Formats: sequence, C-alpha cells, structure tokens
Amino acid sequence: MRNTRCKPAQTRVKNRLRIVFITAVLLFLYLPILIVILYSFSPSKNAGILTGLTLDWYRQLFGNTEIASTLFNSLRLALASVAASAVLGTLAAVALARKHLRLQGFMEGMSTVPILIPEIVLGMSLLAAFSFVGLRLGMLTLLLAHITFCIPYIFIIVKARIAGIDPVLEEAARDLGASPARVFWDVTLPLIFPAVLAGVLLAFAMSFDDVIISFFVTGPGAQTLPLKVYSSLKVGVSPEINALCTLMLGVVFLFVAISQWIRSKAAA
Repeated sequence: MRNTRCKPAQTRVKNRLRIVFITAVLLFLYLPILIVILYSFSPSKNAGILTGLTLDWYRQLFGNTEIASTLFNSLRLALASVAASAVLGTLAAVALARKHLRLQGFMEGMSTVPILIPEIVLGMSLLAAFSFVGLRLGMLTLLLAHITFCIPYIFIIVKARIAGIDPVLEEAARDLGASPARVFWDVTLPLIFPAVLAGVLLAFAMSFDDVIISFFVTGPGAQTLPLKVYSSLKVGVSPEINALCTLMLGVVFLFVAISQWIRSKAAA
C-alpha cells in the first residue's frame, strides 16, 4: 500500500519538474525576443527605459525610404531564390526518390551540406568561388548564394513526402499510357504540392532573414533588410530598429507556422 501511494506523488513531482524545466528553456529562448518587441513600443530612445507605450517608431519606420528600398531588395531576392530553389529542389527530390543510382546515398548527403556547414564557412566559400570565376558582387551573387542554401530545405521536405507516396499510383498512370511528364504533372506533383509549398515558405523565411552569407556576397546597391539592420546596430540600437526587428520576427514566425501547418496536414 505504501509503494502504491508513493507512485502518484512521485509522478506529480516529475511532472512539475518537467514543466519547470520546459518553462526555463522557453524563457531562455524567447525572453530576449520579447524584450525587443516590448522596447519597440517604448516612447524613450534609451534602451532599458520603458515609460509607456507608443506606435511612433512604427510610423517613422514606414516613412523611411531607405528601409523601404532594402525591404524591396529582400523581398525580390527571397522570391527569386525560392522560385528557382523550388524547381531545382523538387526535381532533385523526385529524381533521387524514384531512381536508384550507384552514388545515391552520397548525392543525397551532399544535397544537405549547405545547411549543415557553418554559415560563415559557406559565405567565405561562395565569395571565393565568385571571385575565382570573376563575378562582380551584387544582386546576382546574392541570388546564387541564396539558391544554394534554399535548395536543401525544399529537397529534404519534398523527399520525405515522396517516401510516403505509394509508387503504384505512378505505375498505374504509366500503364494507362501516360508519359513520364504527364505522370509528374497529373499524379506526382499534386501529391507532393503541400510539401513543396511548406518547403517554399520555410526557404523564404530563411532567405529573407539571412545575414551572414549575404554579408560575404553582397555588393554596392544590393543591400538587404537584415544587412541594413546589422549596419544600424553598430551605432546603437534605436526603437525604430526594434520595431523593424519586431516586424521581421512576425513575418518569419508566420511563414514557419504556416509551413509546419501545411506539413502536418500533408502527413495526416
């Protein structure tokens, strides 16, 4: 009887310890973000002083033409890189999932290298490669660099989705006389489209938010919004930058949340 009574008490203690531990981890991860968001509504220019709430810094932010220009560059870059990555990553995932090649394992591993190695190493490597072939740093080098690290996100998500699709569906379409291209457009693509969309949203968030790789491969007239924020931090953090970071965090979290929701719907 004594052991039976002790077990529920021990279970309650373990559950409370788990809750405390998870709460501490979440606070450690998100408390700095919450502080930035809070100070973006502060009327004072001095960090650490909160005397009230205001939207003045957001109004100034929307009236800043320089920030609007860098925002346009970031959106244009993210959309172009994600569009190219969606095509290349999807085709690569379909090819490696349906074809059994001699070096398939090696090729799959190499396809994920850009998101496994440190960003500073990837940025320096891309800078060296562009310098070797004589490419002038600017929007083109930014685009090529972003395509390089966006492809793995789409490749991994789409390939995982293809692994859960019964190949009999594609074989049945071929038996009915459909060409390989028709099988892809009418059977494979509709089935993997949620995964493609989830990968696109995640890749867009990563591209829009990148600083380190973009820092190495950017050139005159090709400044992105994250680089603008980074350069502004060198002279101190202003509430206007806090407001900009808050909006960027909101966009990134929104795209990641939608991506996860689409993946969960596709897996259900």
